Amino acid sequence: MNGGKRSLTILHLYPREMNLYGDHGNILALQKRCKWRGIKTVVVEYEPSKKLPKEVDVIFGGGGQDSGQSVICGDLLKIGGKLKDLVEDGVPTLVVCGLYQLFGNFFKTLDNTVIKGIGVFNLKTLGGSERLIGNVVAESSQFGEVVGYENHSGRTFFEADLQPLGDVKKGAGNNGEDFEEGVRYKNAIGTYLHGPILPKNPKIADFLIETALTRKYGVTKLSKLDDDLERKTRLSAASRPR
Repeated sequence: MNGGKRSLTILHLYPREMNLYGDHGNILALQKRCKWRGIKTVVVEYEPSKKLPKEVDVIFGGGGQDSGQSVICGDLLKIGGKLKDLVEDGVPTLVVCGLYQLFGNFFKTLDNTVIKGIGVFNLKTLGGSERLIGNVVAESSQFGEVVGYENHSGRTFFEADLQPLGDVKKGAGNNGEDFEEGVRYKNAIGTYLHGPILPKNPKIADFLIETALTRKYGVTKLSKLDDDLERKTRLSAASRPR
């Protein structure tokens, strides 16, 4: 499928506050993989007190420190209903670490401060005394082997029967206890994997792109790209010690 005159609007949530560990690379990956197929992208960077765009085809949000979450949480609650409606309507979404937590019900820090989430995912996050850090390999029923890097103190637990992004083969994942990483809900993905995740996992990037095109234009098949470099990067990342 060649892009023709097709275009996608990508909503980038809080790029200033929530952009740890190269998360902006996920936006670059989406842009490049669209450009190589002749698909135009428009990236709308949303910061507190701005207006959401009328048209949203893909939602992305990265990770941030607890202080960053505190800065954006009030604004996120204001737009949370709209974001939830978009996810419920099938808009492909990727949220990483900090925004993964705030797309849940709440994040309770070690000092018992509760940061309310917007409830897209029926899950909770509890602050831990030690950080979960290192390389991660997870097996996904849809995307195969998923690789990335985690660095988080929060422990995330599902409060309903949700589907994880993958089963952990190496690393801690959501909480270091249940051997699950991330979450899948409708066309939304939450994950702790930085790195960033999309350049290393092009199947996930293409899922977001293809789903967005299908919703907007009825397109069901993307043209293939030469992902040999990505394959080598994945092999290298998966072979690294914890």
